[in-house]
Amino acid sequence: MTDPSLPCLVLVPGLACDAAVWQPVWPQLAAHSRPWVPPAGLQARIGEMAQALLDAAPAAQFALAGHSLGGRIALEVVRRAPHRVLRLALLDTGGHPLPEGAAGQAEAQQRQALVALAQRQGMRAMARQWAPPMLHPAHLALPVFEDVLAMVARQTPERFQAQQQALLARPDAWSLLPGIQQHTLVLCGEQDTWAPPERHRQMAAQLPHSHLVLVPDCGHMSPMEQPQAVAAALVQWLQHPHPTPTR
Repeated sequence: MTDPSLPCLVLVPGLACDAAVWQPVWPQLAAHSRPWVPPAGLQARIGEMAQALLDAAPAAQFALAGHSLGGRIALEVVRRAPHRVLRLALLDTGGHPLPEGAAGQAEAQQRQALVALAQRQGMRAMARQWAPPMLHPAHLALPVFEDVLAMVARQTPERFQAQQQALLARPDAWSLLPGIQQHTLVLCGEQDTWAPPERHRQMAAQLPHSHLVLVPDCGHMSPMEQPQAVAAALVQWLQHPHPTPTR
C-alpha cells in the first residue's frame, strides 16, 4: 500500500512512449514517492499537454520528471504553475524551439515521414526504423530493444501524429531555465545522439540549482537502458533538501 505521506511524483513519458518507459525504475521510485503517469491524450500542442497534466495531477504539489518530449512538457508545467512543482528532473530532452531555415525544414520532413510510415504500415513498422538510433548500439541485440518496439507498437498513429505536431510547434523553453528555482536533475545517456550530452551540459549551466548526470553506455532511452543508474540518480534527486517554491 502506498504511503500517503510520501510526495507525489509525476512521471511524463516521451514521444511514442507510455508508462513502460518508467517501469524499470518504478520499484525504486515507489519506495520514496507516489509515482503517477499522466494519461495520454490527443493534444497537438505542448501547452495543451501541460495543462491536461495540471488538471489531472493527483496532488496540489508534486515532484516532476519528464523524459524526452516529457521533459518539454515538464518545462511548460513549470512555466504555467511553478508553485505546484517541488522539484524537476529533465531526462534526455531539450528546450530550444524548431530551428529556422534548412535545419528546421529537414527536421519537419523527417518527422512527417515517420508519421506517414506509421499511417501506412503501423506503429511497429515505424518503430523498427525510428528506434535503433535511440538506443546504445550494444542494446539493439538485448531484450530492451524489443521492449521499446512493443511500447511504441501500443501507441496509435493519431497520437503519434499529434505528438509530432506538438514538437514541430514546440515553444522556446531555453529562456525559461535561468528563472527555475526548483532543484533540477539534468540527466542523459552519454551516447544519446538525439539529445546529446553537450546540450544537457549547457542546460545544466543555465539552471540555478541543477545537478548533471551523464549515464555511461546509454542512449536516448535512459530509464529502460540503464535503469539502475537512472533510478539511483532519481532517488538522490528526490531526497535532495531544497526549499519548496512559494511563488
